[in-house]
Amino acid sequence: MERDEPLTPAGRLFLQPETSQIINCLIGVKNQIDADAFKAVVKNSVLLKHPRFCSLMVKHSSGREYWRRTEVDVDRHVLVFDKPLSDDPSISDQDSVNDYLSDLSVSSPLSTDKPLWEIHLLMAHNCLVFRLHHALGDGISLMSMFLSCCRRADDPSQLPTAGGVGTSSTTRRRWSLWTLMKVVWYTLVYVLEFLLRALWLKDKKTVISGGSGVELWPRKLATAKFRLDDMKIVKKAITDATINDVLFGVLSCGFSRYLDIRSPKALKEGLKLTGAAMVNLRPQSGLQDISKLMNNNSGTRWGNKFGMMLLPIYYHKGGSNPLEFLKRSKSMIDKKKLSLEAPCSYKLGHFVMSFFGAKLASILNYRIVCNTTFTISNVIGPREEITVVGNPVTYIRANSTALPHAITMHMVSYGDRADMQVLVAKDLIPDPQILVQCFEDALLEMKDAAEAASKT
Repeated sequence: MERDEPLTPAGRLFLQPETSQIINCLIGVKNQIDADAFKAVVKNSVLLKHPRFCSLMVKHSSGREYWRRTEVDVDRHVLVFDKPLSDDPSISDQDSVNDYLSDLSVSSPLSTDKPLWEIHLLMAHNCLVFRLHHALGDGISLMSMFLSCCRRADDPSQLPTAGGVGTSSTTRRRWSLWTLMKVVWYTLVYVLEFLLRALWLKDKKTVISGGSGVELWPRKLATAKFRLDDMKIVKKAITDATINDVLFGVLSCGFSRYLDIRSPKALKEGLKLTGAAMVNLRPQSGLQDISKLMNNNSGTRWGNKFGMMLLPIYYHKGGSNPLEFLKRSKSMIDKKKLSLEAPCSYKLGHFVMSFFGAKLASILNYRIVCNTTFTISNVIGPREEITVVGNPVTYIRANSTALPHAITMHMVSYGDRADMQVLVAKDLIPDPQILVQCFEDALLEMKDAAEAASKT
């Protein structure tokens, strides 16, 4: 018999009631899904060769959690839903699926009598929902696992490209004394703020603020759709800008627009809204080679390998050049990149977990979320079109179960597009479609301003 394997500190953290998280990955396909063929592919996939996906989470008498290997019954994990999610013809296909996902985010935990994953085949909507507990791994690990079950549309014998935009360079940078001094200073400042956020420092209350208990409130889900070509045009307007700089410029501009609609006279110029962003800490950014992730001796191991950064955006009334939002976002993110805030947050969490236990670590993480305004993540998907069981994939989207934030946002790129799922507490933000429209309009205005600036 194989011995039970203890959970990692991060895995134990995600099993605590305050920080329990399930990732919902939505994959749309072009044609009708063949359920039997899909199950056959799952049975023979690398998914069932990975120990995490073939193990129960059990508790020993000491109260510690362990992984215990078990036989996997694919029929219990691949659930087929033949009927449409809504009988109302006026509700669009996308809205029906988003309503289904928003219900899953607050009311549907994974059963612990089987490995902590399942796949919902929504036959009437030509899509599937891949649900996985965060204790199994982070977004990079799980996206890499999913793509290992796919093939390239232009060459079915090949796996999708692992890597893509954002892959880190192997060349070493030469740091000046002044740069090293800034690294030390920014790290001290941002780590101190991180600690204060876990204690009492919080954002000013606005109409989009969440707080303790909000994770239990009903949710709504809307999808913001961006073209990567538009984001690339905008980033060229500012020297050395990145897609993440553009994303935060869009968020800053979009939130400012939305707050002008909801409370136009109640906010001060420059109001700070802080986001909790997850940062991949593996040596290589972007997607990973699944064989390397499953090799414990490689530098890019499987699991939850990410830190947290607190990224502020600022409210500004309309009328200014939209590219100013990008300039401010780039300036802020450049300072964050120089710091060691993300690695320090990971090490700090590991230290608390190891010496004080999962309960205290989850309480501190919970307080950080309660004291900030939103969550944002950005996972890079495949560059080329892909197929699953020979069926062309039309979109890839992701969201997670509810947090104390009133707004959580998860962006996934696929080919030439990037879709961002915006999950909101509907009692606080009853109109997420308007918020999504504010984000989409912000990018288009930035694009127009960038094109106008390039012609002058």
